[in-house]
Amino acid sequence: MASVVPFFKRFIPSLAPVSASERVRASVGAIVGILITGLVAGFALRNSHDLPLLIAPMGASAVLLFAVPASPLAQPWSIMGGNTISALIGVTCALVITDPVIAAAVAGGLAIAAMMALRCLHPPSGAVALTAVLGGPAIHAAGYGFVLWPVGLNSLLLLIAALVFNNLTGRRYPHLATPPAPKADPAPVSRLGFTSADLNAVLADYDQVLPVGTDDLEDILHQAEIRAFERRSGGVTAGQVMSRKLAQVTPDTHLREALALLRSHHIKALPVVDRERHVVGILTQTDLLDKADWGTSTGSGLGYRLRAITNSDKSLRGIVGDIMTTPVQSVPLDLPIAQLVPIMTAGGHHHLPVVDRNGILEGIVTQSDVIAALFSVGTDRASE
Repeated sequence: MASVVPFFKRFIPSLAPVSASERVRASVGAIVGILITGLVAGFALRNSHDLPLLIAPMGASAVLLFAVPASPLAQPWSIMGGNTISALIGVTCALVITDPVIAAAVAGGLAIAAMMALRCLHPPSGAVALTAVLGGPAIHAAGYGFVLWPVGLNSLLLLIAALVFNNLTGRRYPHLATPPAPKADPAPVSRLGFTSADLNAVLADYDQVLPVGTDDLEDILHQAEIRAFERRSGGVTAGQVMSRKLAQVTPDTHLREALALLRSHHIKALPVVDRERHVVGILTQTDLLDKADWGTSTGSGLGYRLRAITNSDKSLRGIVGDIMTTPVQSVPLDLPIAQLVPIMTAGGHHHLPVVDRNGILEGIVTQSDVIAALFSVGTDRASE
């Protein structure tokens, strides 16, 4: 008996884990969607008793639209295009082929082929095609009217319910595909590990339909890479590698004073805080070069400003609040350094203020801090 249980467990699909609240959300969504579809359909056709208010495939559509709204199989074009095309094919097969079994088989096969060709694959639509063939005298008598009612109206009402319910409950719908990025040098975080081209090549070799968008799949795999890197980095956080003894300024600090701090501490950026030490911006050398008023009496241009920074600041005018970069990206104390890397590379940040739970400045972490921490972790693991 002990050997039988593992055997049967292999037939249970390995679904991604979801929380109890997500299960409840999906179930309530299906109840709301089907109920609204039935009530509105009943009101719209209250004097018609020939055709059903709801067709069975809508139950399967509800599973997709509310339980897996991110799936390509659940998108608006999938349900509207898939159901409409399958209904048209089903009605046509019912009219042309006299044997209902053959008509149903042909309708199902052609519906799948058409949906895949038109990129509107929606599994419940296969049942729509069969319903058009095997639905009974009322559906047969409706002919191509079956495409509009109940298929078209049911699909549209269920789609509207899914649009409203999913977005109200925190699920982005429709799940629009990410537009292709313009051809350029890949971002630093994308130069190592797999790329979109690698993923597409593997999927082409896999040659099967997956119920998940390629952009979502890519994001999931990247997040898994970060988790794995976080595990290998030993859980080192921003709070452990940041500089705690740091110079800081306020928006009212004169730029000459800020420049003096940069020079005396041999640093390239200063966090800007308010009276409660909340981070409100950051002042960098680039801000001083590009935005500061250096006067016009003694010179201008980048070369003059560079000489002024290294030599004299007498012509420098203004306060920090005039040129600081804001809003500023900050990170919490407990953020793992594995997550610091993509933040810095994607945003082009060389310095990140580190704050506590109340947003109070605790330190600043630089690219050099992260590199030193990663090198230290790598050295420690190599010596084990």
